[in-house]
Amino acid sequence: MSHKFVADVGGTNIRLARVTETGVADIIKYMCNDFASIDLAIAQYFADLPQYAFTEGCIAIACPVLGDQVEMTNHSWAFSQNALRSQLKLDALYVINDFTAVAHSLPVLSDEQVVQIGEGTAKANGNIAVFGPGTGLGVEHITMTSSGWQTLDGEGGHVDFAPVDETDVIVWRHLQATFGRASAEEVMSGRGIHNIYTALANNAGEPVTFADPAQITEAAIAGTCKIAEATLTQFCRIMGSFAGNLALNMATTGGIFIGGGIANRFPEFIKNSDFRARFEAKGQMKHYVKDIPIFWICSLSSGIDPQKINKLPKRNRSKMPVCPPNCPPLAYGIEVLMAAMSE
Repeated sequence: MSHKFVADVGGTNIRLARVTETGVADIIKYMCNDFASIDLAIAQYFADLPQYAFTEGCIAIACPVLGDQVEMTNHSWAFSQNALRSQLKLDALYVINDFTAVAHSLPVLSDEQVVQIGEGTAKANGNIAVFGPGTGLGVEHITMTSSGWQTLDGEGGHVDFAPVDETDVIVWRHLQATFGRASAEEVMSGRGIHNIYTALANNAGEPVTFADPAQITEAAIAGTCKIAEATLTQFCRIMGSFAGNLALNMATTGGIFIGGGIANRFPEFIKNSDFRARFEAKGQMKHYVKDIPIFWICSLSSGIDPQKINKLPKRNRSKMPVCPPNCPPLAYGIEVLMAAMSE
């Protein structure tokens, strides 16, 4: 019997799973740096599951997918889709952007798989946007068309970082001096947290004590470092402004979703921050965004229990089948695409 696999490839990890009739199974995570190329990582997955013969696969990868040649943005892996299919001896291989896959899961996530931040009610079939700080910053939109949901690909994580307050300006100046350009990804990602921290420490004349973003977030949450607290506070504010820009750009009446691996590490901090206030701080357009809801996605691997967070009224969804409870949102998005491709 032949089997299909799905792969979620980020700048740090690659997660693979076997597609089943009800979701996915046999999820295994590997470190990208442990393999010189993506074919070796996938081959390792096949070797770890010798009882299955894989003949088709879909890879969601953190970079633009514009043709046969694929080059990762925040990792060294690069490959030809045709060559990879041949190397892995597959009948079919599909490669898409990782947030294309995430976007396809959004309309069908259940209320148990999301947590709402602030007020607002989603309109059925309204435009939706998702962004996710991780190793980089993924962004995607999805809109309802006469033929169903359609994603709108782009590289929104690489737009310019637009300062809103004086602290933002301090961070912007640091980025300009360090990189020659201040992009959204350089403030809303793992390294973005460190960039904000470095900028604020230098401005305050304090030593840059932490080298790891995880150390900064831990110190901020524990309240043991004022610069770390200010860093995470500003990170949440910047995310709020960015989310508000997405809402204005596409009239996202279906909601804004937050994915990625960073925000899931401090949900309560975000909930109690100025995130929502900065989202709505759009001057004369405040009325335009104030009723748009924001959700963050709770995957099984995030460790978040939505029942422990103060949830607001349930969102209004179009009538679509819900994402299987044992299927992480990204993998479900890939499955939706694989099913469409095989029709």
